[in-house]
Amino acid sequence: MGSAPKPVLQHAELTEKIIGAFYGVYNELGPGFLESVYKRSMAIALTEMGLRIEVEHPVPVSFRGQIVGDFRADITVEDRVLLELKALKHIDNSTEGQILHYLRATRFEVGLLLNFGPKAEFRRFILENRNKKNPRNP
Repeated sequence: MGSAPKPVLQHAELTEKIIGAFYGVYNELGPGFLESVYKRSMAIALTEMGLRIEVEHPVPVSFRGQIVGDFRADITVEDRVLLELKALKHIDNSTEGQILHYLRATRFEVGLLLNFGPKAEFRRFILENRNKKNPRNP
């Protein structure tokens, strides 16, 4: 009996590098710092890997063609993957909702939620543009 083929994950090679950097930062710093420390550390680690990043990527939210809010995603990588960093005890539904909102409001289809809590944990989210009502350019 053969096994089913493994699904191909969008941007798999890139997300593997990002997750590797995440564990590298976590192992070096450990838990207990503010999110801003981890954000700067991730920016350094990703840049040292030769990846193109943008910190505090703007995520405008529009309603009927007018901007009604402006959020900032922590880091984007290679203009393909959106990162949301947290330093919480654990990831919960409200935290997951934030990254899903960012994916819904942008053209990004892949997001990683990276938690630098007492236990390192990450979640991968995919929201394909074809499933969005109005994918945005940012």
